[in-house]
Amino acid sequence: MRLRRLPAVLLGVALATGSAPTATGAAVDRDGADTGSRPAPRTVDGWPTASPSSVGLRARAIRRGAAEARRLDSTCFAVLRDGRLVAHRSWRLPRDEPREVFSITKSVTSTLVGIAVRDGDLRLDDRVSTYVPQWRGTPSESVTVRNLLANDSGRFWSLQSDYVDLLTARSRTRYAVSLPQQYAPGSAWAYNNAAIQVLEPVLERATGMPVARFARKRLFDPLGMTRTSFVTDRADDAAVFHGLRTTCLDIARLGRLHLGRGKVDGTRIIDRSWVREAVGRSSTVHNAAYGFLWWLNRPGALRGATDPVDAQGQPLRPTSGQLAPSAPEEVFAALGFGGQVLLVDPTTRTMVVRLGLPAQPGEEAYGFTNAARVLTRAVR
Repeated sequence: MRLRRLPAVLLGVALATGSAPTATGAAVDRDGADTGSRPAPRTVDGWPTASPSSVGLRARAIRRGAAEARRLDSTCFAVLRDGRLVAHRSWRLPRDEPREVFSITKSVTSTLVGIAVRDGDLRLDDRVSTYVPQWRGTPSESVTVRNLLANDSGRFWSLQSDYVDLLTARSRTRYAVSLPQQYAPGSAWAYNNAAIQVLEPVLERATGMPVARFARKRLFDPLGMTRTSFVTDRADDAAVFHGLRTTCLDIARLGRLHLGRGKVDGTRIIDRSWVREAVGRSSTVHNAAYGFLWWLNRPGALRGATDPVDAQGQPLRPTSGQLAPSAPEEVFAALGFGGQVLLVDPTTRTMVVRLGLPAQPGEEAYGFTNAARVLTRAVR
């Protein structure tokens, strides 16, 4: 079955041939069918394996979760707990073949900012104009790095700009920097791809190296994300709002880093305080479900990626609640267009990962709540 191509206008919206171990320890082929009762390998892509019961998970719930993921056009599905791979399925693509994960990229970019902050190259409350001189003396001069991470920068946003013009620009960074200020910084929330892309020149000028190289040297290689890379545009700018290619088991290493509060295998990558800021609390009063380019399960005012707003940038139909009321408030996720999900629960040290094909109009789509349902049903 061929993978369906996506209309460019939709990119970035958030809301293997080889065998892999099943939840029961059997192997599965590329279509997810049992191929026998061979024991699971001790490791898969460097992850130690374990049976669900040995780590306190319900195998039946995981099998149901895998079946739902397959039904909803997934290309991979994985469940991990305490650093062990409990289940992994691959369909249509080899397990180790990288695929686009769209806005999951944002959470990687957040982590790169965290590394730069730990290095002392950047501060959350630095004005972006320190690194982007074009903003000096303009209404954007007071926008901070924190505003870009929280998506309350007030930079210009429209569907045409964010999902057509930005994506087709030769230099997405140059286009993003050139947009005007729409609202006062901190006064309105928008899922703003162009604003987030401005973190590309901020990171490059703060760290002294291109973002793709910085990511490889300081994040991907230390975590063992050997099949992960940034996509660059025609001007060789890394697309930090959506341009990442990775695999289920590679992106799970990003979740493991945050479960370890910034440390993996004794090596600290980001500060504990950064993890607390990025995924442990809401970053803005405008959206309880948003940290620093991560989605949260915190209760309160909720905003979606393309909710309609008034002339002041405030929601026309305010809502409140939680993304997944049955899951712990502490759950957080990296989300990408088409149901790309890395869901992390620090209370049980469990992760659910799903990558796959976006739903077509009228079709049921995979999302945060599907992954959260696997979590709540599987944890004993």
